[in-house]
Amino acid sequence: MQKIEQANARAVEIMLSGDPVLVDVVPASVAIPELATGKIILHAGPPITWDRMCGPMQGAIAGIAVFEGWASDLDDAMAKAAAGEFDFQPNHHHNAVGPMTGMTTRSQPVMVVVNRASNNKAYCAINEGLGKVMRFGGNDEGVLKRLAWLRDALAPLMADALKLSGGIALKNMIARGLTMGDEMHQRNVACSGLLLRELSPYMAAVAKDNTLLSESLKFMGSNDQFFLNVGMATGKSIMDPVRNIEHSTVVTAMSRNGTDFGIRVSGLGDQWFTAPVEMPEGLYFPGFTEADANPDMGDSTIVETIGLGGFAMGASPAVAGFVGAGAASDAAVFTKDMAEICCTENPEWTIPGMDYLGVPTGIDIRRVVEVGLAPTINTGIAHKKPGIGQVGAGVVRAPMQCFTDALRAFAAKEGLA
Repeated sequence: MQKIEQANARAVEIMLSGDPVLVDVVPASVAIPELATGKIILHAGPPITWDRMCGPMQGAIAGIAVFEGWASDLDDAMAKAAAGEFDFQPNHHHNAVGPMTGMTTRSQPVMVVVNRASNNKAYCAINEGLGKVMRFGGNDEGVLKRLAWLRDALAPLMADALKLSGGIALKNMIARGLTMGDEMHQRNVACSGLLLRELSPYMAAVAKDNTLLSESLKFMGSNDQFFLNVGMATGKSIMDPVRNIEHSTVVTAMSRNGTDFGIRVSGLGDQWFTAPVEMPEGLYFPGFTEADANPDMGDSTIVETIGLGGFAMGASPAVAGFVGAGAASDAAVFTKDMAEICCTENPEWTIPGMDYLGVPTGIDIRRVVEVGLAPTINTGIAHKKPGIGQVGAGVVRAPMQCFTDALRAFAAKEGLA
């Protein structure tokens, strides 16, 4: 037991010492050289084949194939995907993450977050905004047009601005966002505003076109979820250095693809432990019900892995009602519950309304199984059919089977079975 506790203490030390900084925006093929050749499509969640993909995942793949010029239209893209012409790989296998469907391909711009404490990088695409978007399976002409604008207009402007700024530190920004009501998964209003305030002077300084500057600032300022993707890359940059610590039972990744939920555990390397993904419980937009919903999906659970999202619900009472998690006063209960399955709390990311309690940090598979309480995740809800998009938001539990299977594998490896 002592070697496990020592390993977990080391894992938590690495997590708490992380120093994430947003430094650049580059084409995905530059950040991830493997994408430069072939027709590789990175997706959210653990590995999955085309025939097992859910509707919104297939819809997003069809859309991104057309966007990349690999198919003439959506039907052609679907046929080529079914014929095996595209190579599907998880974002997590390439130091990347993506929300919901998680599409990442060669020409898409990705934001670069450097963890200066460990000198590693993590990547995430720019948040597309709200409504019908590719991360929720949208794939029509308007969706593709927006992706092209992000690639050709906003991304270069952000890249130049970030270079001039020398990078934007994110750790303190998240700390401040927690005090302003964000939990960094379903509510990113404060941190989106804080990031815009930091970045906009540099965007103004480097902009050569006032119309583009105006459009860019308006897009960022009207997108309450803009910071979500930055927070995801932050989580990936913090958790990747925690991988492969011998004897550690700390979860390094949680992710889902709309079919499977998967976790990785530090002492078990990069092995995925999967189980059927759960259906979120939440609130639906007018005209939609749970009958329209797809099971949970996305790499965004990386933020819960670092103690945000559902683990920090106590910082964001407003989000409890939005995701159908109960009354605002119930928000703190979720955070207290998650503390039961974690190694420690984060003294730098605190919740004023809970007497400055630090967010629960370091999910321990032993505690999850012993307590019988799976991680709580705040999430968006996609329509189960391709091309429609988001229909609501809610809360979901990670499937317990992932943790019991991982614990059995860990016990066998450690000679404890």
